[in-house]
Amino acid sequence: MTTDPHAALRDRVLRDVLEGPGESDPAVRRAAAENAGLPDDLRPLIAKVHAHAYRVTDQDVASLQPAYGDDRLFEIVVSAALGASRRRLLAGLRALDEA
Repeated sequence: MTTDPHAALRDRVLRDVLEGPGESDPAVRRAAAENAGLPDDLRPLIAKVHAHAYRVTDQDVASLQPAYGDDRLFEIVVSAALGASRRRLLAGLRALDEA
């Protein structure tokens, strides 16, 4: 298995973002990171962050601001981005192991 010298630090950051203090519910942050088990209104935005983050528009965010506010929405989007990046990193490490 390819060793990752930054795994412990990366896992700590992910844990702190998902489970640490914040304005949003940690369960929602974890769901955003996993892109599973989300409230219906968040599913389209979080799916877009996971699949094609560059396609997220101001309107995508603005439509959720009344329900979530800036701080909660920021935490949820950051959680999704970290979860997506972790998934891609782990896939890359597996590919290196198989090469």
